[in-house]
Amino acid sequence: MNCKQFNSIGLEEVLAALGHLPIRQNDKEAWYLSPFATESQASFKVDRSHNVWYLFSEGIGGTNTDFMQKYLNTTVKGVLEWASSQSFSSFPQQSEQIRKIPTEYRIDKVQELSHPNLLRYLRDRELSSKMYPYLKEIWFTIKDKSYYTIGFENRSGGWEVRNPYYKGALLNKDISILHIDPAVPNANNQKIHPDNVLSVSHDGRLDDKIVVVEGFMDALSFLELKGSYQGDLLVLNSTSLLQKAIDSLKGYSEIFLFLDNDKAGKKSTDKILNIYPHAKDFSHIYSDHKDLNQYLIKKRQRQALPSLKTEGIPKQESDSAKKKESCKEETNRVTKGLRRRM
Repeated sequence: MNCKQFNSIGLEEVLAALGHLPIRQNDKEAWYLSPFATESQASFKVDRSHNVWYLFSEGIGGTNTDFMQKYLNTTVKGVLEWASSQSFSSFPQQSEQIRKIPTEYRIDKVQELSHPNLLRYLRDRELSSKMYPYLKEIWFTIKDKSYYTIGFENRSGGWEVRNPYYKGALLNKDISILHIDPAVPNANNQKIHPDNVLSVSHDGRLDDKIVVVEGFMDALSFLELKGSYQGDLLVLNSTSLLQKAIDSLKGYSEIFLFLDNDKAGKKSTDKILNIYPHAKDFSHIYSDHKDLNQYLIKKRQRQALPSLKTEGIPKQESDSAKKKESCKEETNRVTKGLRRRM
């Protein structure tokens, strides 16, 4: 294991392995009592977006490597030797291409989202905690190796699974249909009711209007951008399932299309418009982007740009430059202006 690999592991997972848990947290940060001293008020902060820490009581901070150097009172070499002996969870290092999971896999558990790496991945896609009720955390095993991913259920009980390194499906492949009613609160007083989220049949439609998107990241991006929406939302999960989607659109008086701006997406849009001429194509809204999620990410980045300039955060370095960084150089880059940013 090298510095880059160790620093890519969620710092919250490292802290948990050492027995330190946050006393308060939100989407952007987690606060801990100092791991280095006894205190009654939390002064140790983890920036979840950048996976770095800052200890306000001492005015220091940095990466995972910096933390463990101080925690173990050792060298970088000592930190990497320690990290290599641990059993930290990690994303499966597969290609980002869609590939079929072997038939010999086993689903071990389906639970609420909690793993810091998955939550950070959603934040990187500009998806807030309001979207968590639509998703699950799926753990499965392939040839005695355990993996974990974000899971999005389809109407046949199968799962679309995603993490930064993998995009695929478990069990049955099918479209998904969400029935969204912001007026129905759940037990936590949120305006999303997980029990009413997924439809197993089209008979229980919520409204006479429906939005059609290609992937579940686009579905969640639509909800983020819209803010408040009441109606049905159909997710293709694959353009190969277009005919199933077309059959499910029968009877809707309003059909809104937000499919991808690539060849497959445009072809799917044309087919739907050919069968349902009253459908409306809104892909022009994000015509400069591949899909709704990319549009959301760029939109949020543009909104954040003025504050970034004010804080004086340096421009991101090129990939080639990053590869040449030593642990010390990486620390200097990540922690420059750290206190202001956090």
